[in-house]
Amino acid sequence: MGAKITLKDLAKILNVSVSTVSKALNDNPEISVETRTKIKELAESYRYVPNNIAQSLKSKSTKTIGVVIPAILLEFFCKVLYGIEKEATARGYKIIICLSNELQQKESESIDTFINGSVDGIILSLAEETQKTKNYSHFYKSMNYHLPMVMFDRVSDEIQCDKVTVDDFHGAHKATKFLYETGCRNIVFVNPIPTISVGQERESGYLEALEELQISPMILNVENYSTIERELSEFLSTNKVDAILAADEYSAVLALNVARLNGYKIPDEISVIGFTNGLMAEHSIPSLTVVSQHAEQIGRESVKALLDRIQGQTTETAHHVVETTIIHRNSTKKLV
Repeated sequence: MGAKITLKDLAKILNVSVSTVSKALNDNPEISVETRTKIKELAESYRYVPNNIAQSLKSKSTKTIGVVIPAILLEFFCKVLYGIEKEATARGYKIIICLSNELQQKESESIDTFINGSVDGIILSLAEETQKTKNYSHFYKSMNYHLPMVMFDRVSDEIQCDKVTVDDFHGAHKATKFLYETGCRNIVFVNPIPTISVGQERESGYLEALEELQISPMILNVENYSTIERELSEFLSTNKVDAILAADEYSAVLALNVARLNGYKIPDEISVIGFTNGLMAEHSIPSLTVVSQHAEQIGRESVKALLDRIQGQTTETAHHVVETTIIHRNSTKKLV
């Protein structure tokens, strides 16, 4: 493969200055339309690609946002990512995505990648391992380099930065009260993410709702998704249950399947609610009632918060909270 052609090469071919070529490619009106057209055609014929690093050094802005997400297979993060990309594009920014795979080391490596000047700021959601160990030392690198950062969904109060979260506590609280209002009295909370902040917030909301209703709580913390069928089947065989509130969408769909496999009619004998309004919830049989987290909105709000910080429109750290909505489908009974 031949060497990439540069502005200097184009200028030499056309016998004009580098400045003239640069201005023409950027549609500067100082250059005549005829000359601009000629330079653009030559640049295209040589497949000229602008040097973004050089441009960013000149403008002191990369017009790029670094994004770190903990998992790509969960639809919630895919929808947040869609919202981030949509808002970033509308504001003239590109995104670079890193995946931590729930590992603290990979999360730290992603931060190292971004602090070298390749991005103007970072949007991220904490890895599960980071939340378990509560080791946030790698984030201080970003702060030392004065690189703006916004955390979304999984956040830590120990890191001073802007945050965008869902009201997980009140989302679970509303869902528990909703189940009660449909006639359910034996409500179990199934939690495959008890060590993650959102799982803990949802459990707290469930517990407060039951305390207000003077009902004894039942909590089933499962080791991982692969053990839900066995653990929930054992739980159903030894406990009276008429409703399941699951901490996320995947566990809710699995819980719905487990209840059916154990001979329960949905929703007549057991109602099921999950978090996240994704395709699995919408197309499960029966369709799943969910607490919608408005994931795309979280993505858009994260970009807005980051760009406000980058552009100096805010000085104090802010915590933006997105309210949840219950979407009623066929896995729960109608309100009585």
